[in-house]
Amino acid sequence: MKDSASDPTADIAREYLERENKEKQVLALLLEKFLGRKDQILVQKTEMGGTEAYVSSVTLEWFAGRVHFASGLPLFQKKYNPETDNVEIDADSIDEIQQRPLDWSRQAPLVQYLAARDNHKFPPVLVVINQPWVDNPKAAEWDSEGRATKSTTDFIPLDKDGKVGLLNISEDDVTIYALDGQHRLMGVQGLMELIKTRKLQRYKKDKGVDDSFITVNDLIEKYQVDLAYLQNLPKEKIGIEFICAVAAGETRTQARRRVRSIFVHVNLMAAPLTKGQLTQLNEDDGFAIVARKIAVTHPLLEQQQERKPRVNWNSATVASNSTVLTTLQALQDMSERYLAQKFPHWKPLEKGLIPMRPEDEELEQGIQEFSKLFDNLASLSSYKILEHEDTPALRRFSFEKDGGEGNMLFRPVAQVALAQALGILVFKKGFSLADIFKKLRKFDQQGGFSGMEYPQSLWYGILYDPNKKRVQVAGRDLAAKLLVYILGGIQEQMERAELRKALADARTVEDKTIGFDGKFVEPKAVGLPTVL
Repeated sequence: MKDSASDPTADIAREYLERENKEKQVLALLLEKFLGRKDQILVQKTEMGGTEAYVSSVTLEWFAGRVHFASGLPLFQKKYNPETDNVEIDADSIDEIQQRPLDWSRQAPLVQYLAARDNHKFPPVLVVINQPWVDNPKAAEWDSEGRATKSTTDFIPLDKDGKVGLLNISEDDVTIYALDGQHRLMGVQGLMELIKTRKLQRYKKDKGVDDSFITVNDLIEKYQVDLAYLQNLPKEKIGIEFICAVAAGETRTQARRRVRSIFVHVNLMAAPLTKGQLTQLNEDDGFAIVARKIAVTHPLLEQQQERKPRVNWNSATVASNSTVLTTLQALQDMSERYLAQKFPHWKPLEKGLIPMRPEDEELEQGIQEFSKLFDNLASLSSYKILEHEDTPALRRFSFEKDGGEGNMLFRPVAQVALAQALGILVFKKGFSLADIFKKLRKFDQQGGFSGMEYPQSLWYGILYDPNKKRVQVAGRDLAAKLLVYILGGIQEQMERAELRKALADARTVEDKTIGFDGKFVEPKAVGLPTVL
């Protein structure tokens, strides 16, 4: 056997590896040199639809300090409101607007998201590079026909194909504006302010002062945020894509139209998720997780080969002729209104924040409690009919084509109201779920949930709008209170009096109050129903 030291193939392989390692070391030194420059950034050039762009990443600190809101472009200065950082829209400026107005009430939730969640993530931002000569019609960079002789992006290629190189971002030469990502910029700037001063002013939509602050101490107390972790956040990186404010050969008008068009396209192509789709994907909201689990495992809802689907996964509504029983969005609302009485901490601390995912043990408890609720719901005679009947006939009102039972249990808004009432009774007032459903089964057999469109129904004027002849969502909370009442959960006289007045008001149409016999009566004549 030959000694490998004298093997020519082994020698060549060793030399190749040594050369490759040296080249890597040289490349590392060059990258270190270029990446360390403050006036240039290493980028990859892309091109799509005739627009050149340069992709890279920057620290959050750099992003907050170097990028400006698009409304600050010199183009907008005549209509720019420095107090709100927005452009005032009028007949003169409407054609110039490239951005939706900034909503400053979003800053605090965005800052809390970045500071309090370990797995936070912002998508890349799209920015525009502008140079001073753009706004000087007499500048040498404009030719005699008003066309730019150069681009506002100064790119130095480092490879023969011009795909990788350095982009000039010197503060002396360029100004950078956020085209897509203004609220991300707002959130990162707020984070820097919080880290620097240990507090951040909250704002209203139009940047009016909210008279309250986010403080570092609040974050430490409520979210157990580590101070060292907070101090390291400015070093985190966000993806960034640069385009030019003006390309070579463009007039100022053409450039403005191109930039505005890109903004519109970016937003049109990013179709928002429906509420149902958000519930499908949400891994932080405990109520959504429980709703998903019940939707696919409970016998009343799960997909079975011999029957049509019972859950609409995307839409928040159910058409009168739909064969589904409910929607995933309604199941999440039911989950929240039922289980929030037992697990109030599953909700975010304030509106706009992403909730913290509950512990697995608590989630399992929530699934068990919600499953028990559906076991009992399945025992109602209205739902037992589903073994032989499709939902449209049970959902439709009597006056609709082919007629129907007008049963509120087949309307998502009523399902949510029922879950809300039962959550209060079980977790707040200590009622037994078994005892509640003994009463509800009798109420259902007597037609208590059916015929919503008739004045005899308790839900007439509340969940059913006699004027528009359709279900009304606005009556959900009143329906929940009435359910709590008829199940024996309201004893206080003042609360009963308020409920009676609310019921009379709901049954009043154009100053005429409709009694349970269908005749016009004085509002005081409308009494509360009998407790079950």
